[in-house]
Amino acid sequence: MAYTPHTPEDIAEMLAAIGAGTVEELFDVVPEDLRLKRPLAVPAAMSELDLTSHAAALSAMDQSAASEPCFLGGGFYDHFIPAVVDQLAGRGEFYTAYTPYQAEASQGTLQAIFEFQTLLAQLTGMEVANASLYEAATAVVEACFLAMTHTGRLGRIVTSDALHPEYRQTLSTYLKNLDPELVVVPSVQERTRPEDLAAALTDDTAAVVIQHPNFFGSLEDLGALIAAAHARGALAIVCVDAVSLGLLKSPGACGADIVVGEGQPLGNIMNFGGPSLGLFACRSEFVRKMPGRLVGETLDRKGRRCFTLTLQTREQHIRRDKATSNICTNQGLMALRAAIHLATLGPKGFRAVAETSARQARKAADRLAGVPGVEAILSGPFFREFVVRFGKGRSAAEVAAKCRKLGVLAGIPLSRFYPDRPADLLVAVTEKRTDGEIEKLVQAVQAALV
Repeated sequence: MAYTPHTPEDIAEMLAAIGAGTVEELFDVVPEDLRLKRPLAVPAAMSELDLTSHAAALSAMDQSAASEPCFLGGGFYDHFIPAVVDQLAGRGEFYTAYTPYQAEASQGTLQAIFEFQTLLAQLTGMEVANASLYEAATAVVEACFLAMTHTGRLGRIVTSDALHPEYRQTLSTYLKNLDPELVVVPSVQERTRPEDLAAALTDDTAAVVIQHPNFFGSLEDLGALIAAAHARGALAIVCVDAVSLGLLKSPGACGADIVVGEGQPLGNIMNFGGPSLGLFACRSEFVRKMPGRLVGETLDRKGRRCFTLTLQTREQHIRRDKATSNICTNQGLMALRAAIHLATLGPKGFRAVAETSARQARKAADRLAGVPGVEAILSGPFFREFVVRFGKGRSAAEVAAKCRKLGVLAGIPLSRFYPDRPADLLVAVTEKRTDGEIEKLVQAVQAALV
């Protein structure tokens, strides 16, 4: 897109058209005490050649999964993306598509979203899936709101400290000025005990939020946790690792009422943390309370198969303040990438990704556990992610920083989220991590501990 700066004459003409004397007048609505008082640290203007060189130097400072073995996780993962995903998602009719309100002009986009919904419903074992949400954190929140609306209970939402800390923080923020209390059950050895969860439930509990595999990569006793929620009349919300669904029993088959999750591992690059998409699927009885957009299949007046946005009375462009939620978009491009990714891999390919990730993670955990001064915190089965602990008072943040200097992104220090765990490192291993890269990780950790 061409960039042409406004001339002083352009600015004067626009101000005159809206009845303002100066640009500063446009900011009169911002309270004086909130305005920036200090000068901006903006460098002097550069020539295009100098600016290009400067930008290249800045980008060279970035350390990314593309240049170094990446064992980072915590919600975003370095999975392989087939070239066909970029090729198809980059087509102009998809890449620049707007909200498909006009079905007659949006059949391609609508069908792609419909296929995404179908694939997600099949993966999660649920009856209906929407066209995606922003990301996993707000998907958790929207699931809790649905549960409160459906049950009419406003006493509490119960979860575990094994739910992603950022998801818990987002949920806490949304609930801060509302009635429900957020109750967080402590995990034991990286797992949520069903008896502890049951003890936290009351007759006014709207929902239980369970992450499986959880933030530490450990597999929860999902059936028992869901049963505990249902025994008190609460809805069971399961936050899933999308890739694990290629290997594990689906949440729907375990009795989940609502399934949410992070869709980044499905054909979307890490993007330094975003954008991404939130997954949301549920039982059909909740469809009119489900947030976000929903694409349905129908027939046109000539009897041909076609697609359209459906049940739009749930949405704010029709219901306004009475809408199901204030979600005003689905991450259409990212959802498209997820659909292409899943369709390309197919059931066998998707399972192979999950199996290889699990196998390589097990291999990495065993190798790291053999390093003097390292203990793998493994109290049971895990998927793709696990925790290691450094002894002799060694800081995980210090070890990770030294590994980074040695060319390995070794993992996430848990002290970032759990201040009482300074020696623990969360390590993630995907199907992209080769035996050689795992060995490089082990050697980097050994060197960092010297």
